[in-house]
Amino acid sequence: MDFLRRLIGTTASALDNPAIPWKSLIITFALGEYALETYLSYRQYQVLQRKQIPTQLKHEIDQKTFDKSQAYGRSKFWFGLVSGAWNQGKSLAVIQYNVYPRLWALTGLWMLRYAPARFSGEITRSLLFAFSYSFVETVLGLPFSYYYHFYLEEAYGFNKQTLRLWLTDLLKSQALSLAFGIPLGAAFLAIVQRTGDTFFLYLWLFALAVQLGAITLYPLVIVPLFNKLTPLEPGLLKERVEALAQKLAFPLAELRVIDGSKRSAHSNAYFTGLPWKKTIVLYDTLIAKSSVPEVEAILAHELGHWKMGHTTKLLGISAGHLFFVFGLFSVFIKNGSLYEAFGFGKERPIIIGFILFNEVLSPTDSMVKLAMNVWTRSMEFQAGRLLSYFCGFARIGDGLADKDGVDAFSYQQGYSKELAASLIKLQIQNLSSMDADWLYSTYNYSHPILTERLKAIGWTSEHKVSDDKPAETSEKANGHAEL
Repeated sequence: MDFLRRLIGTTASALDNPAIPWKSLIITFALGEYALETYLSYRQYQVLQRKQIPTQLKHEIDQKTFDKSQAYGRSKFWFGLVSGAWNQGKSLAVIQYNVYPRLWALTGLWMLRYAPARFSGEITRSLLFAFSYSFVETVLGLPFSYYYHFYLEEAYGFNKQTLRLWLTDLLKSQALSLAFGIPLGAAFLAIVQRTGDTFFLYLWLFALAVQLGAITLYPLVIVPLFNKLTPLEPGLLKERVEALAQKLAFPLAELRVIDGSKRSAHSNAYFTGLPWKKTIVLYDTLIAKSSVPEVEAILAHELGHWKMGHTTKLLGISAGHLFFVFGLFSVFIKNGSLYEAFGFGKERPIIIGFILFNEVLSPTDSMVKLAMNVWTRSMEFQAGRLLSYFCGFARIGDGLADKDGVDAFSYQQGYSKELAASLIKLQIQNLSSMDADWLYSTYNYSHPILTERLKAIGWTSEHKVSDDKPAETSEKANGHAEL
C-alpha cells in the first residue's frame, strides 16, 4: 500500500504541470477518435452500397430483403453521421467555451438564492450541477431520439411505440435518474471526501456493491416500470427450455415473456439474476416469429456463455477496469494545472475533477473497446463449441475442424440447421447488415458477422428459410407441436 501511495504521489506531481496543454490535448485526441470512427463508418457504407448478396446467403435471402437491409444500414449510417457530428461539435464547444466553470458558477448562484443553509455544501451543489447538465443534454438529444424512432425505425416497420409511450418512457427515465442518481452520487462524493488518499479503494468497493445491487434490482424494479413480464405458458417451448437449463445445471428460477412488441419489432432474449437464481426473458416478437427448435438454439448459445464462465469473466474484467480507472482518478483529482486549463481557479470540486479526468481518459476508450470486442468475439466461438457437446447442436466455432470430436458428430447428424435457421431468421427480421467491412467489424462488433458464423458451422443450405413465420408443419413456439 505504501508503494502504491508513493507511485500515485510521484505520478500526480509529474502530471501537475502548467506546461501541459491539457485542453489542446483533449481536443486533439477527441478529433482523432472522431476521424477514425467516421473513416470506419465510411468503409462500412461502401459495403452497404453493394447489390450482390453474399455467397453464403444467396439461397437464404431474396434480393428484395437484401436490398431493404442495405437501405436500412445506409439510413442508420446517415443518422449516425449527423448525430455524431452534432455530438462532437457540442462536446468541443463545451470544452472550448468553458461551459463547465460557467455552469458551476451558475449553480452556486442558485444555491445562494434558493437552497437552505444545510444544503449549501459541495455535495448538493455537485448534484445540482450534474443533473442540470444532464437535463440540458437530454433536451438537446430529443430531436434525434424522436427522428430515430418515428422516422427511421418507422420507415422500416420497426417502431411500435406511440408518442405518448415515448414521452412516458422519457419521464420515467428522468425520474429513475433522480431516484438512483442522487443517493449514489452523494455517496460517491462523500467517499472521496472522507477517506483520504486511498479513496479509490473504497470507491471501487462501493462500485462493485452497486453493480451487484443493479443485477438484483434491474429485473425486479426497473424492467416492470417499462414492460410487462408474464410467465411463459406451459407447452413445448417451456418444456424444452427447462430441459436445456437442467442439462446445463443452469439455476433457472423463472422463465418469462416480455412485451417488447409494444415498442419495436426487433427480437431478443437474455438472462439475468444472481449466480444462484437466474431468470430467462424471451421477447414476444422472438416467440411469435420463431419455431421451438430455433428459440432453443438461440438460448443454448446464450447459456453457453454462462456455462463457460464468460459472464463471471466479464464481471471480473469490469472490476479490474474500475479499479484501474479509480486508481488513475486519484492521480488527477488534485491536478491544479488540469483545473486551471478548464477555467477553474481556486475551486477544486470533486465532480469537476472526475469529469475532466474522464475527458483525459477518453482516448483509451477506443483501445479498451477494441480489446473487448476481440475477446468477446472469441467467446462467441467458445460458447458454440461447448453447447454442441451438451445440447447436440453444431454450435458456432472452429470445433468442426476436429473431426474426432462431438462437434463433428453433431454437424454430421445435421443439427446445425436449427442454429443456422435461427441466426438467418433473426438477421432478416431485424434487417441487420448481411456483411461488413473487416476493419469496421473488428472495431465495432462484439459478435462475428452472420457470414462468419454460418461459415464456422459449415452451413450449406439448399432451401430458403427466410420466411417471417415458421412453416405450418413446424413445431410452433407457442407451446404446441403441429406435425
